[in-house]
Amino acid sequence: MPQEPAGQDNVEQIAEWNGALGQRWAEAQREIDAIVAGFGRAALQRAAARPAERVVDIGCGCGDTSMALARAVGEKGAVLGVDVSRPMLQVARQRGAQAGLRQLDFREADASTAVLPEGGDLLFSRFGVMFFADPAAAFAHLCAALRPGGRFVFVCWRAPRDNGWAMAPLSAARAALGITPAPADPLAPGPFAFADGERTRSLLAAGGFAEVELQRVDLPIELGATAREAAESAVRVGPVSRLAREVGAGHLPTILQAIERELQRSEAGGAVRLGGSAWLVSALRP
Repeated sequence: MPQEPAGQDNVEQIAEWNGALGQRWAEAQREIDAIVAGFGRAALQRAAARPAERVVDIGCGCGDTSMALARAVGEKGAVLGVDVSRPMLQVARQRGAQAGLRQLDFREADASTAVLPEGGDLLFSRFGVMFFADPAAAFAHLCAALRPGGRFVFVCWRAPRDNGWAMAPLSAARAALGITPAPADPLAPGPFAFADGERTRSLLAAGGFAEVELQRVDLPIELGATAREAAESAVRVGPVSRLAREVGAGHLPTILQAIERELQRSEAGGAVRLGGSAWLVSALRP
């Protein structure tokens, strides 16, 4: 599919999601879907896809929400799942075919710049919009793909301090390795790029959207049945996985031991649960 220029290119993000990161996420599809399932359900409920609607699922990953949307719109509707990750799209296509959802299609593309179907009824994303290199240009591009009155619904992580599921393991690993992180750019593309609700609201308004609403959603996230299982999960997905790659496999036993010790505090009732917090965002094209 040809590309249209729209601000900065997401070259680094595309390379990363087609490398080891994308492959790991494809292999851990069930595990990752389970972690974010509650937030996805909240976003799907807000989106309320209707029969015969035309929908684009942005950053669709392994297709979990795309399949739910396809079932909602039925055979007379159409859902296009868009993602930059070839490994994850391979999983999504297999799952869609196995489910027999003929109204569902997938495309390898950067939704912030790619030519999208015109006159759409709904744009949707479960944690897939935070990686745009130029979010203002991306939102304007996406808004143009909707019909007047078309809806945009997405969910994105709030501040790191409100997401213990991600930060508690990372802090434990850093402490064990004696690493003091450099201050991060809170506006850089990444999981917490839209943590600032007012900035997110402003970016959407600048992109042409109206009736922008943000709702805080707090849910417990289960990382595993035991502290050890949760520590191993943290090393596979989430912020710790990047740290583990950066420091090398030789430090993995130290990282796992530190995270397991930290997560033992949250082990109860046969599970390790930590807090998760996200913005549920909705907007309309006027």
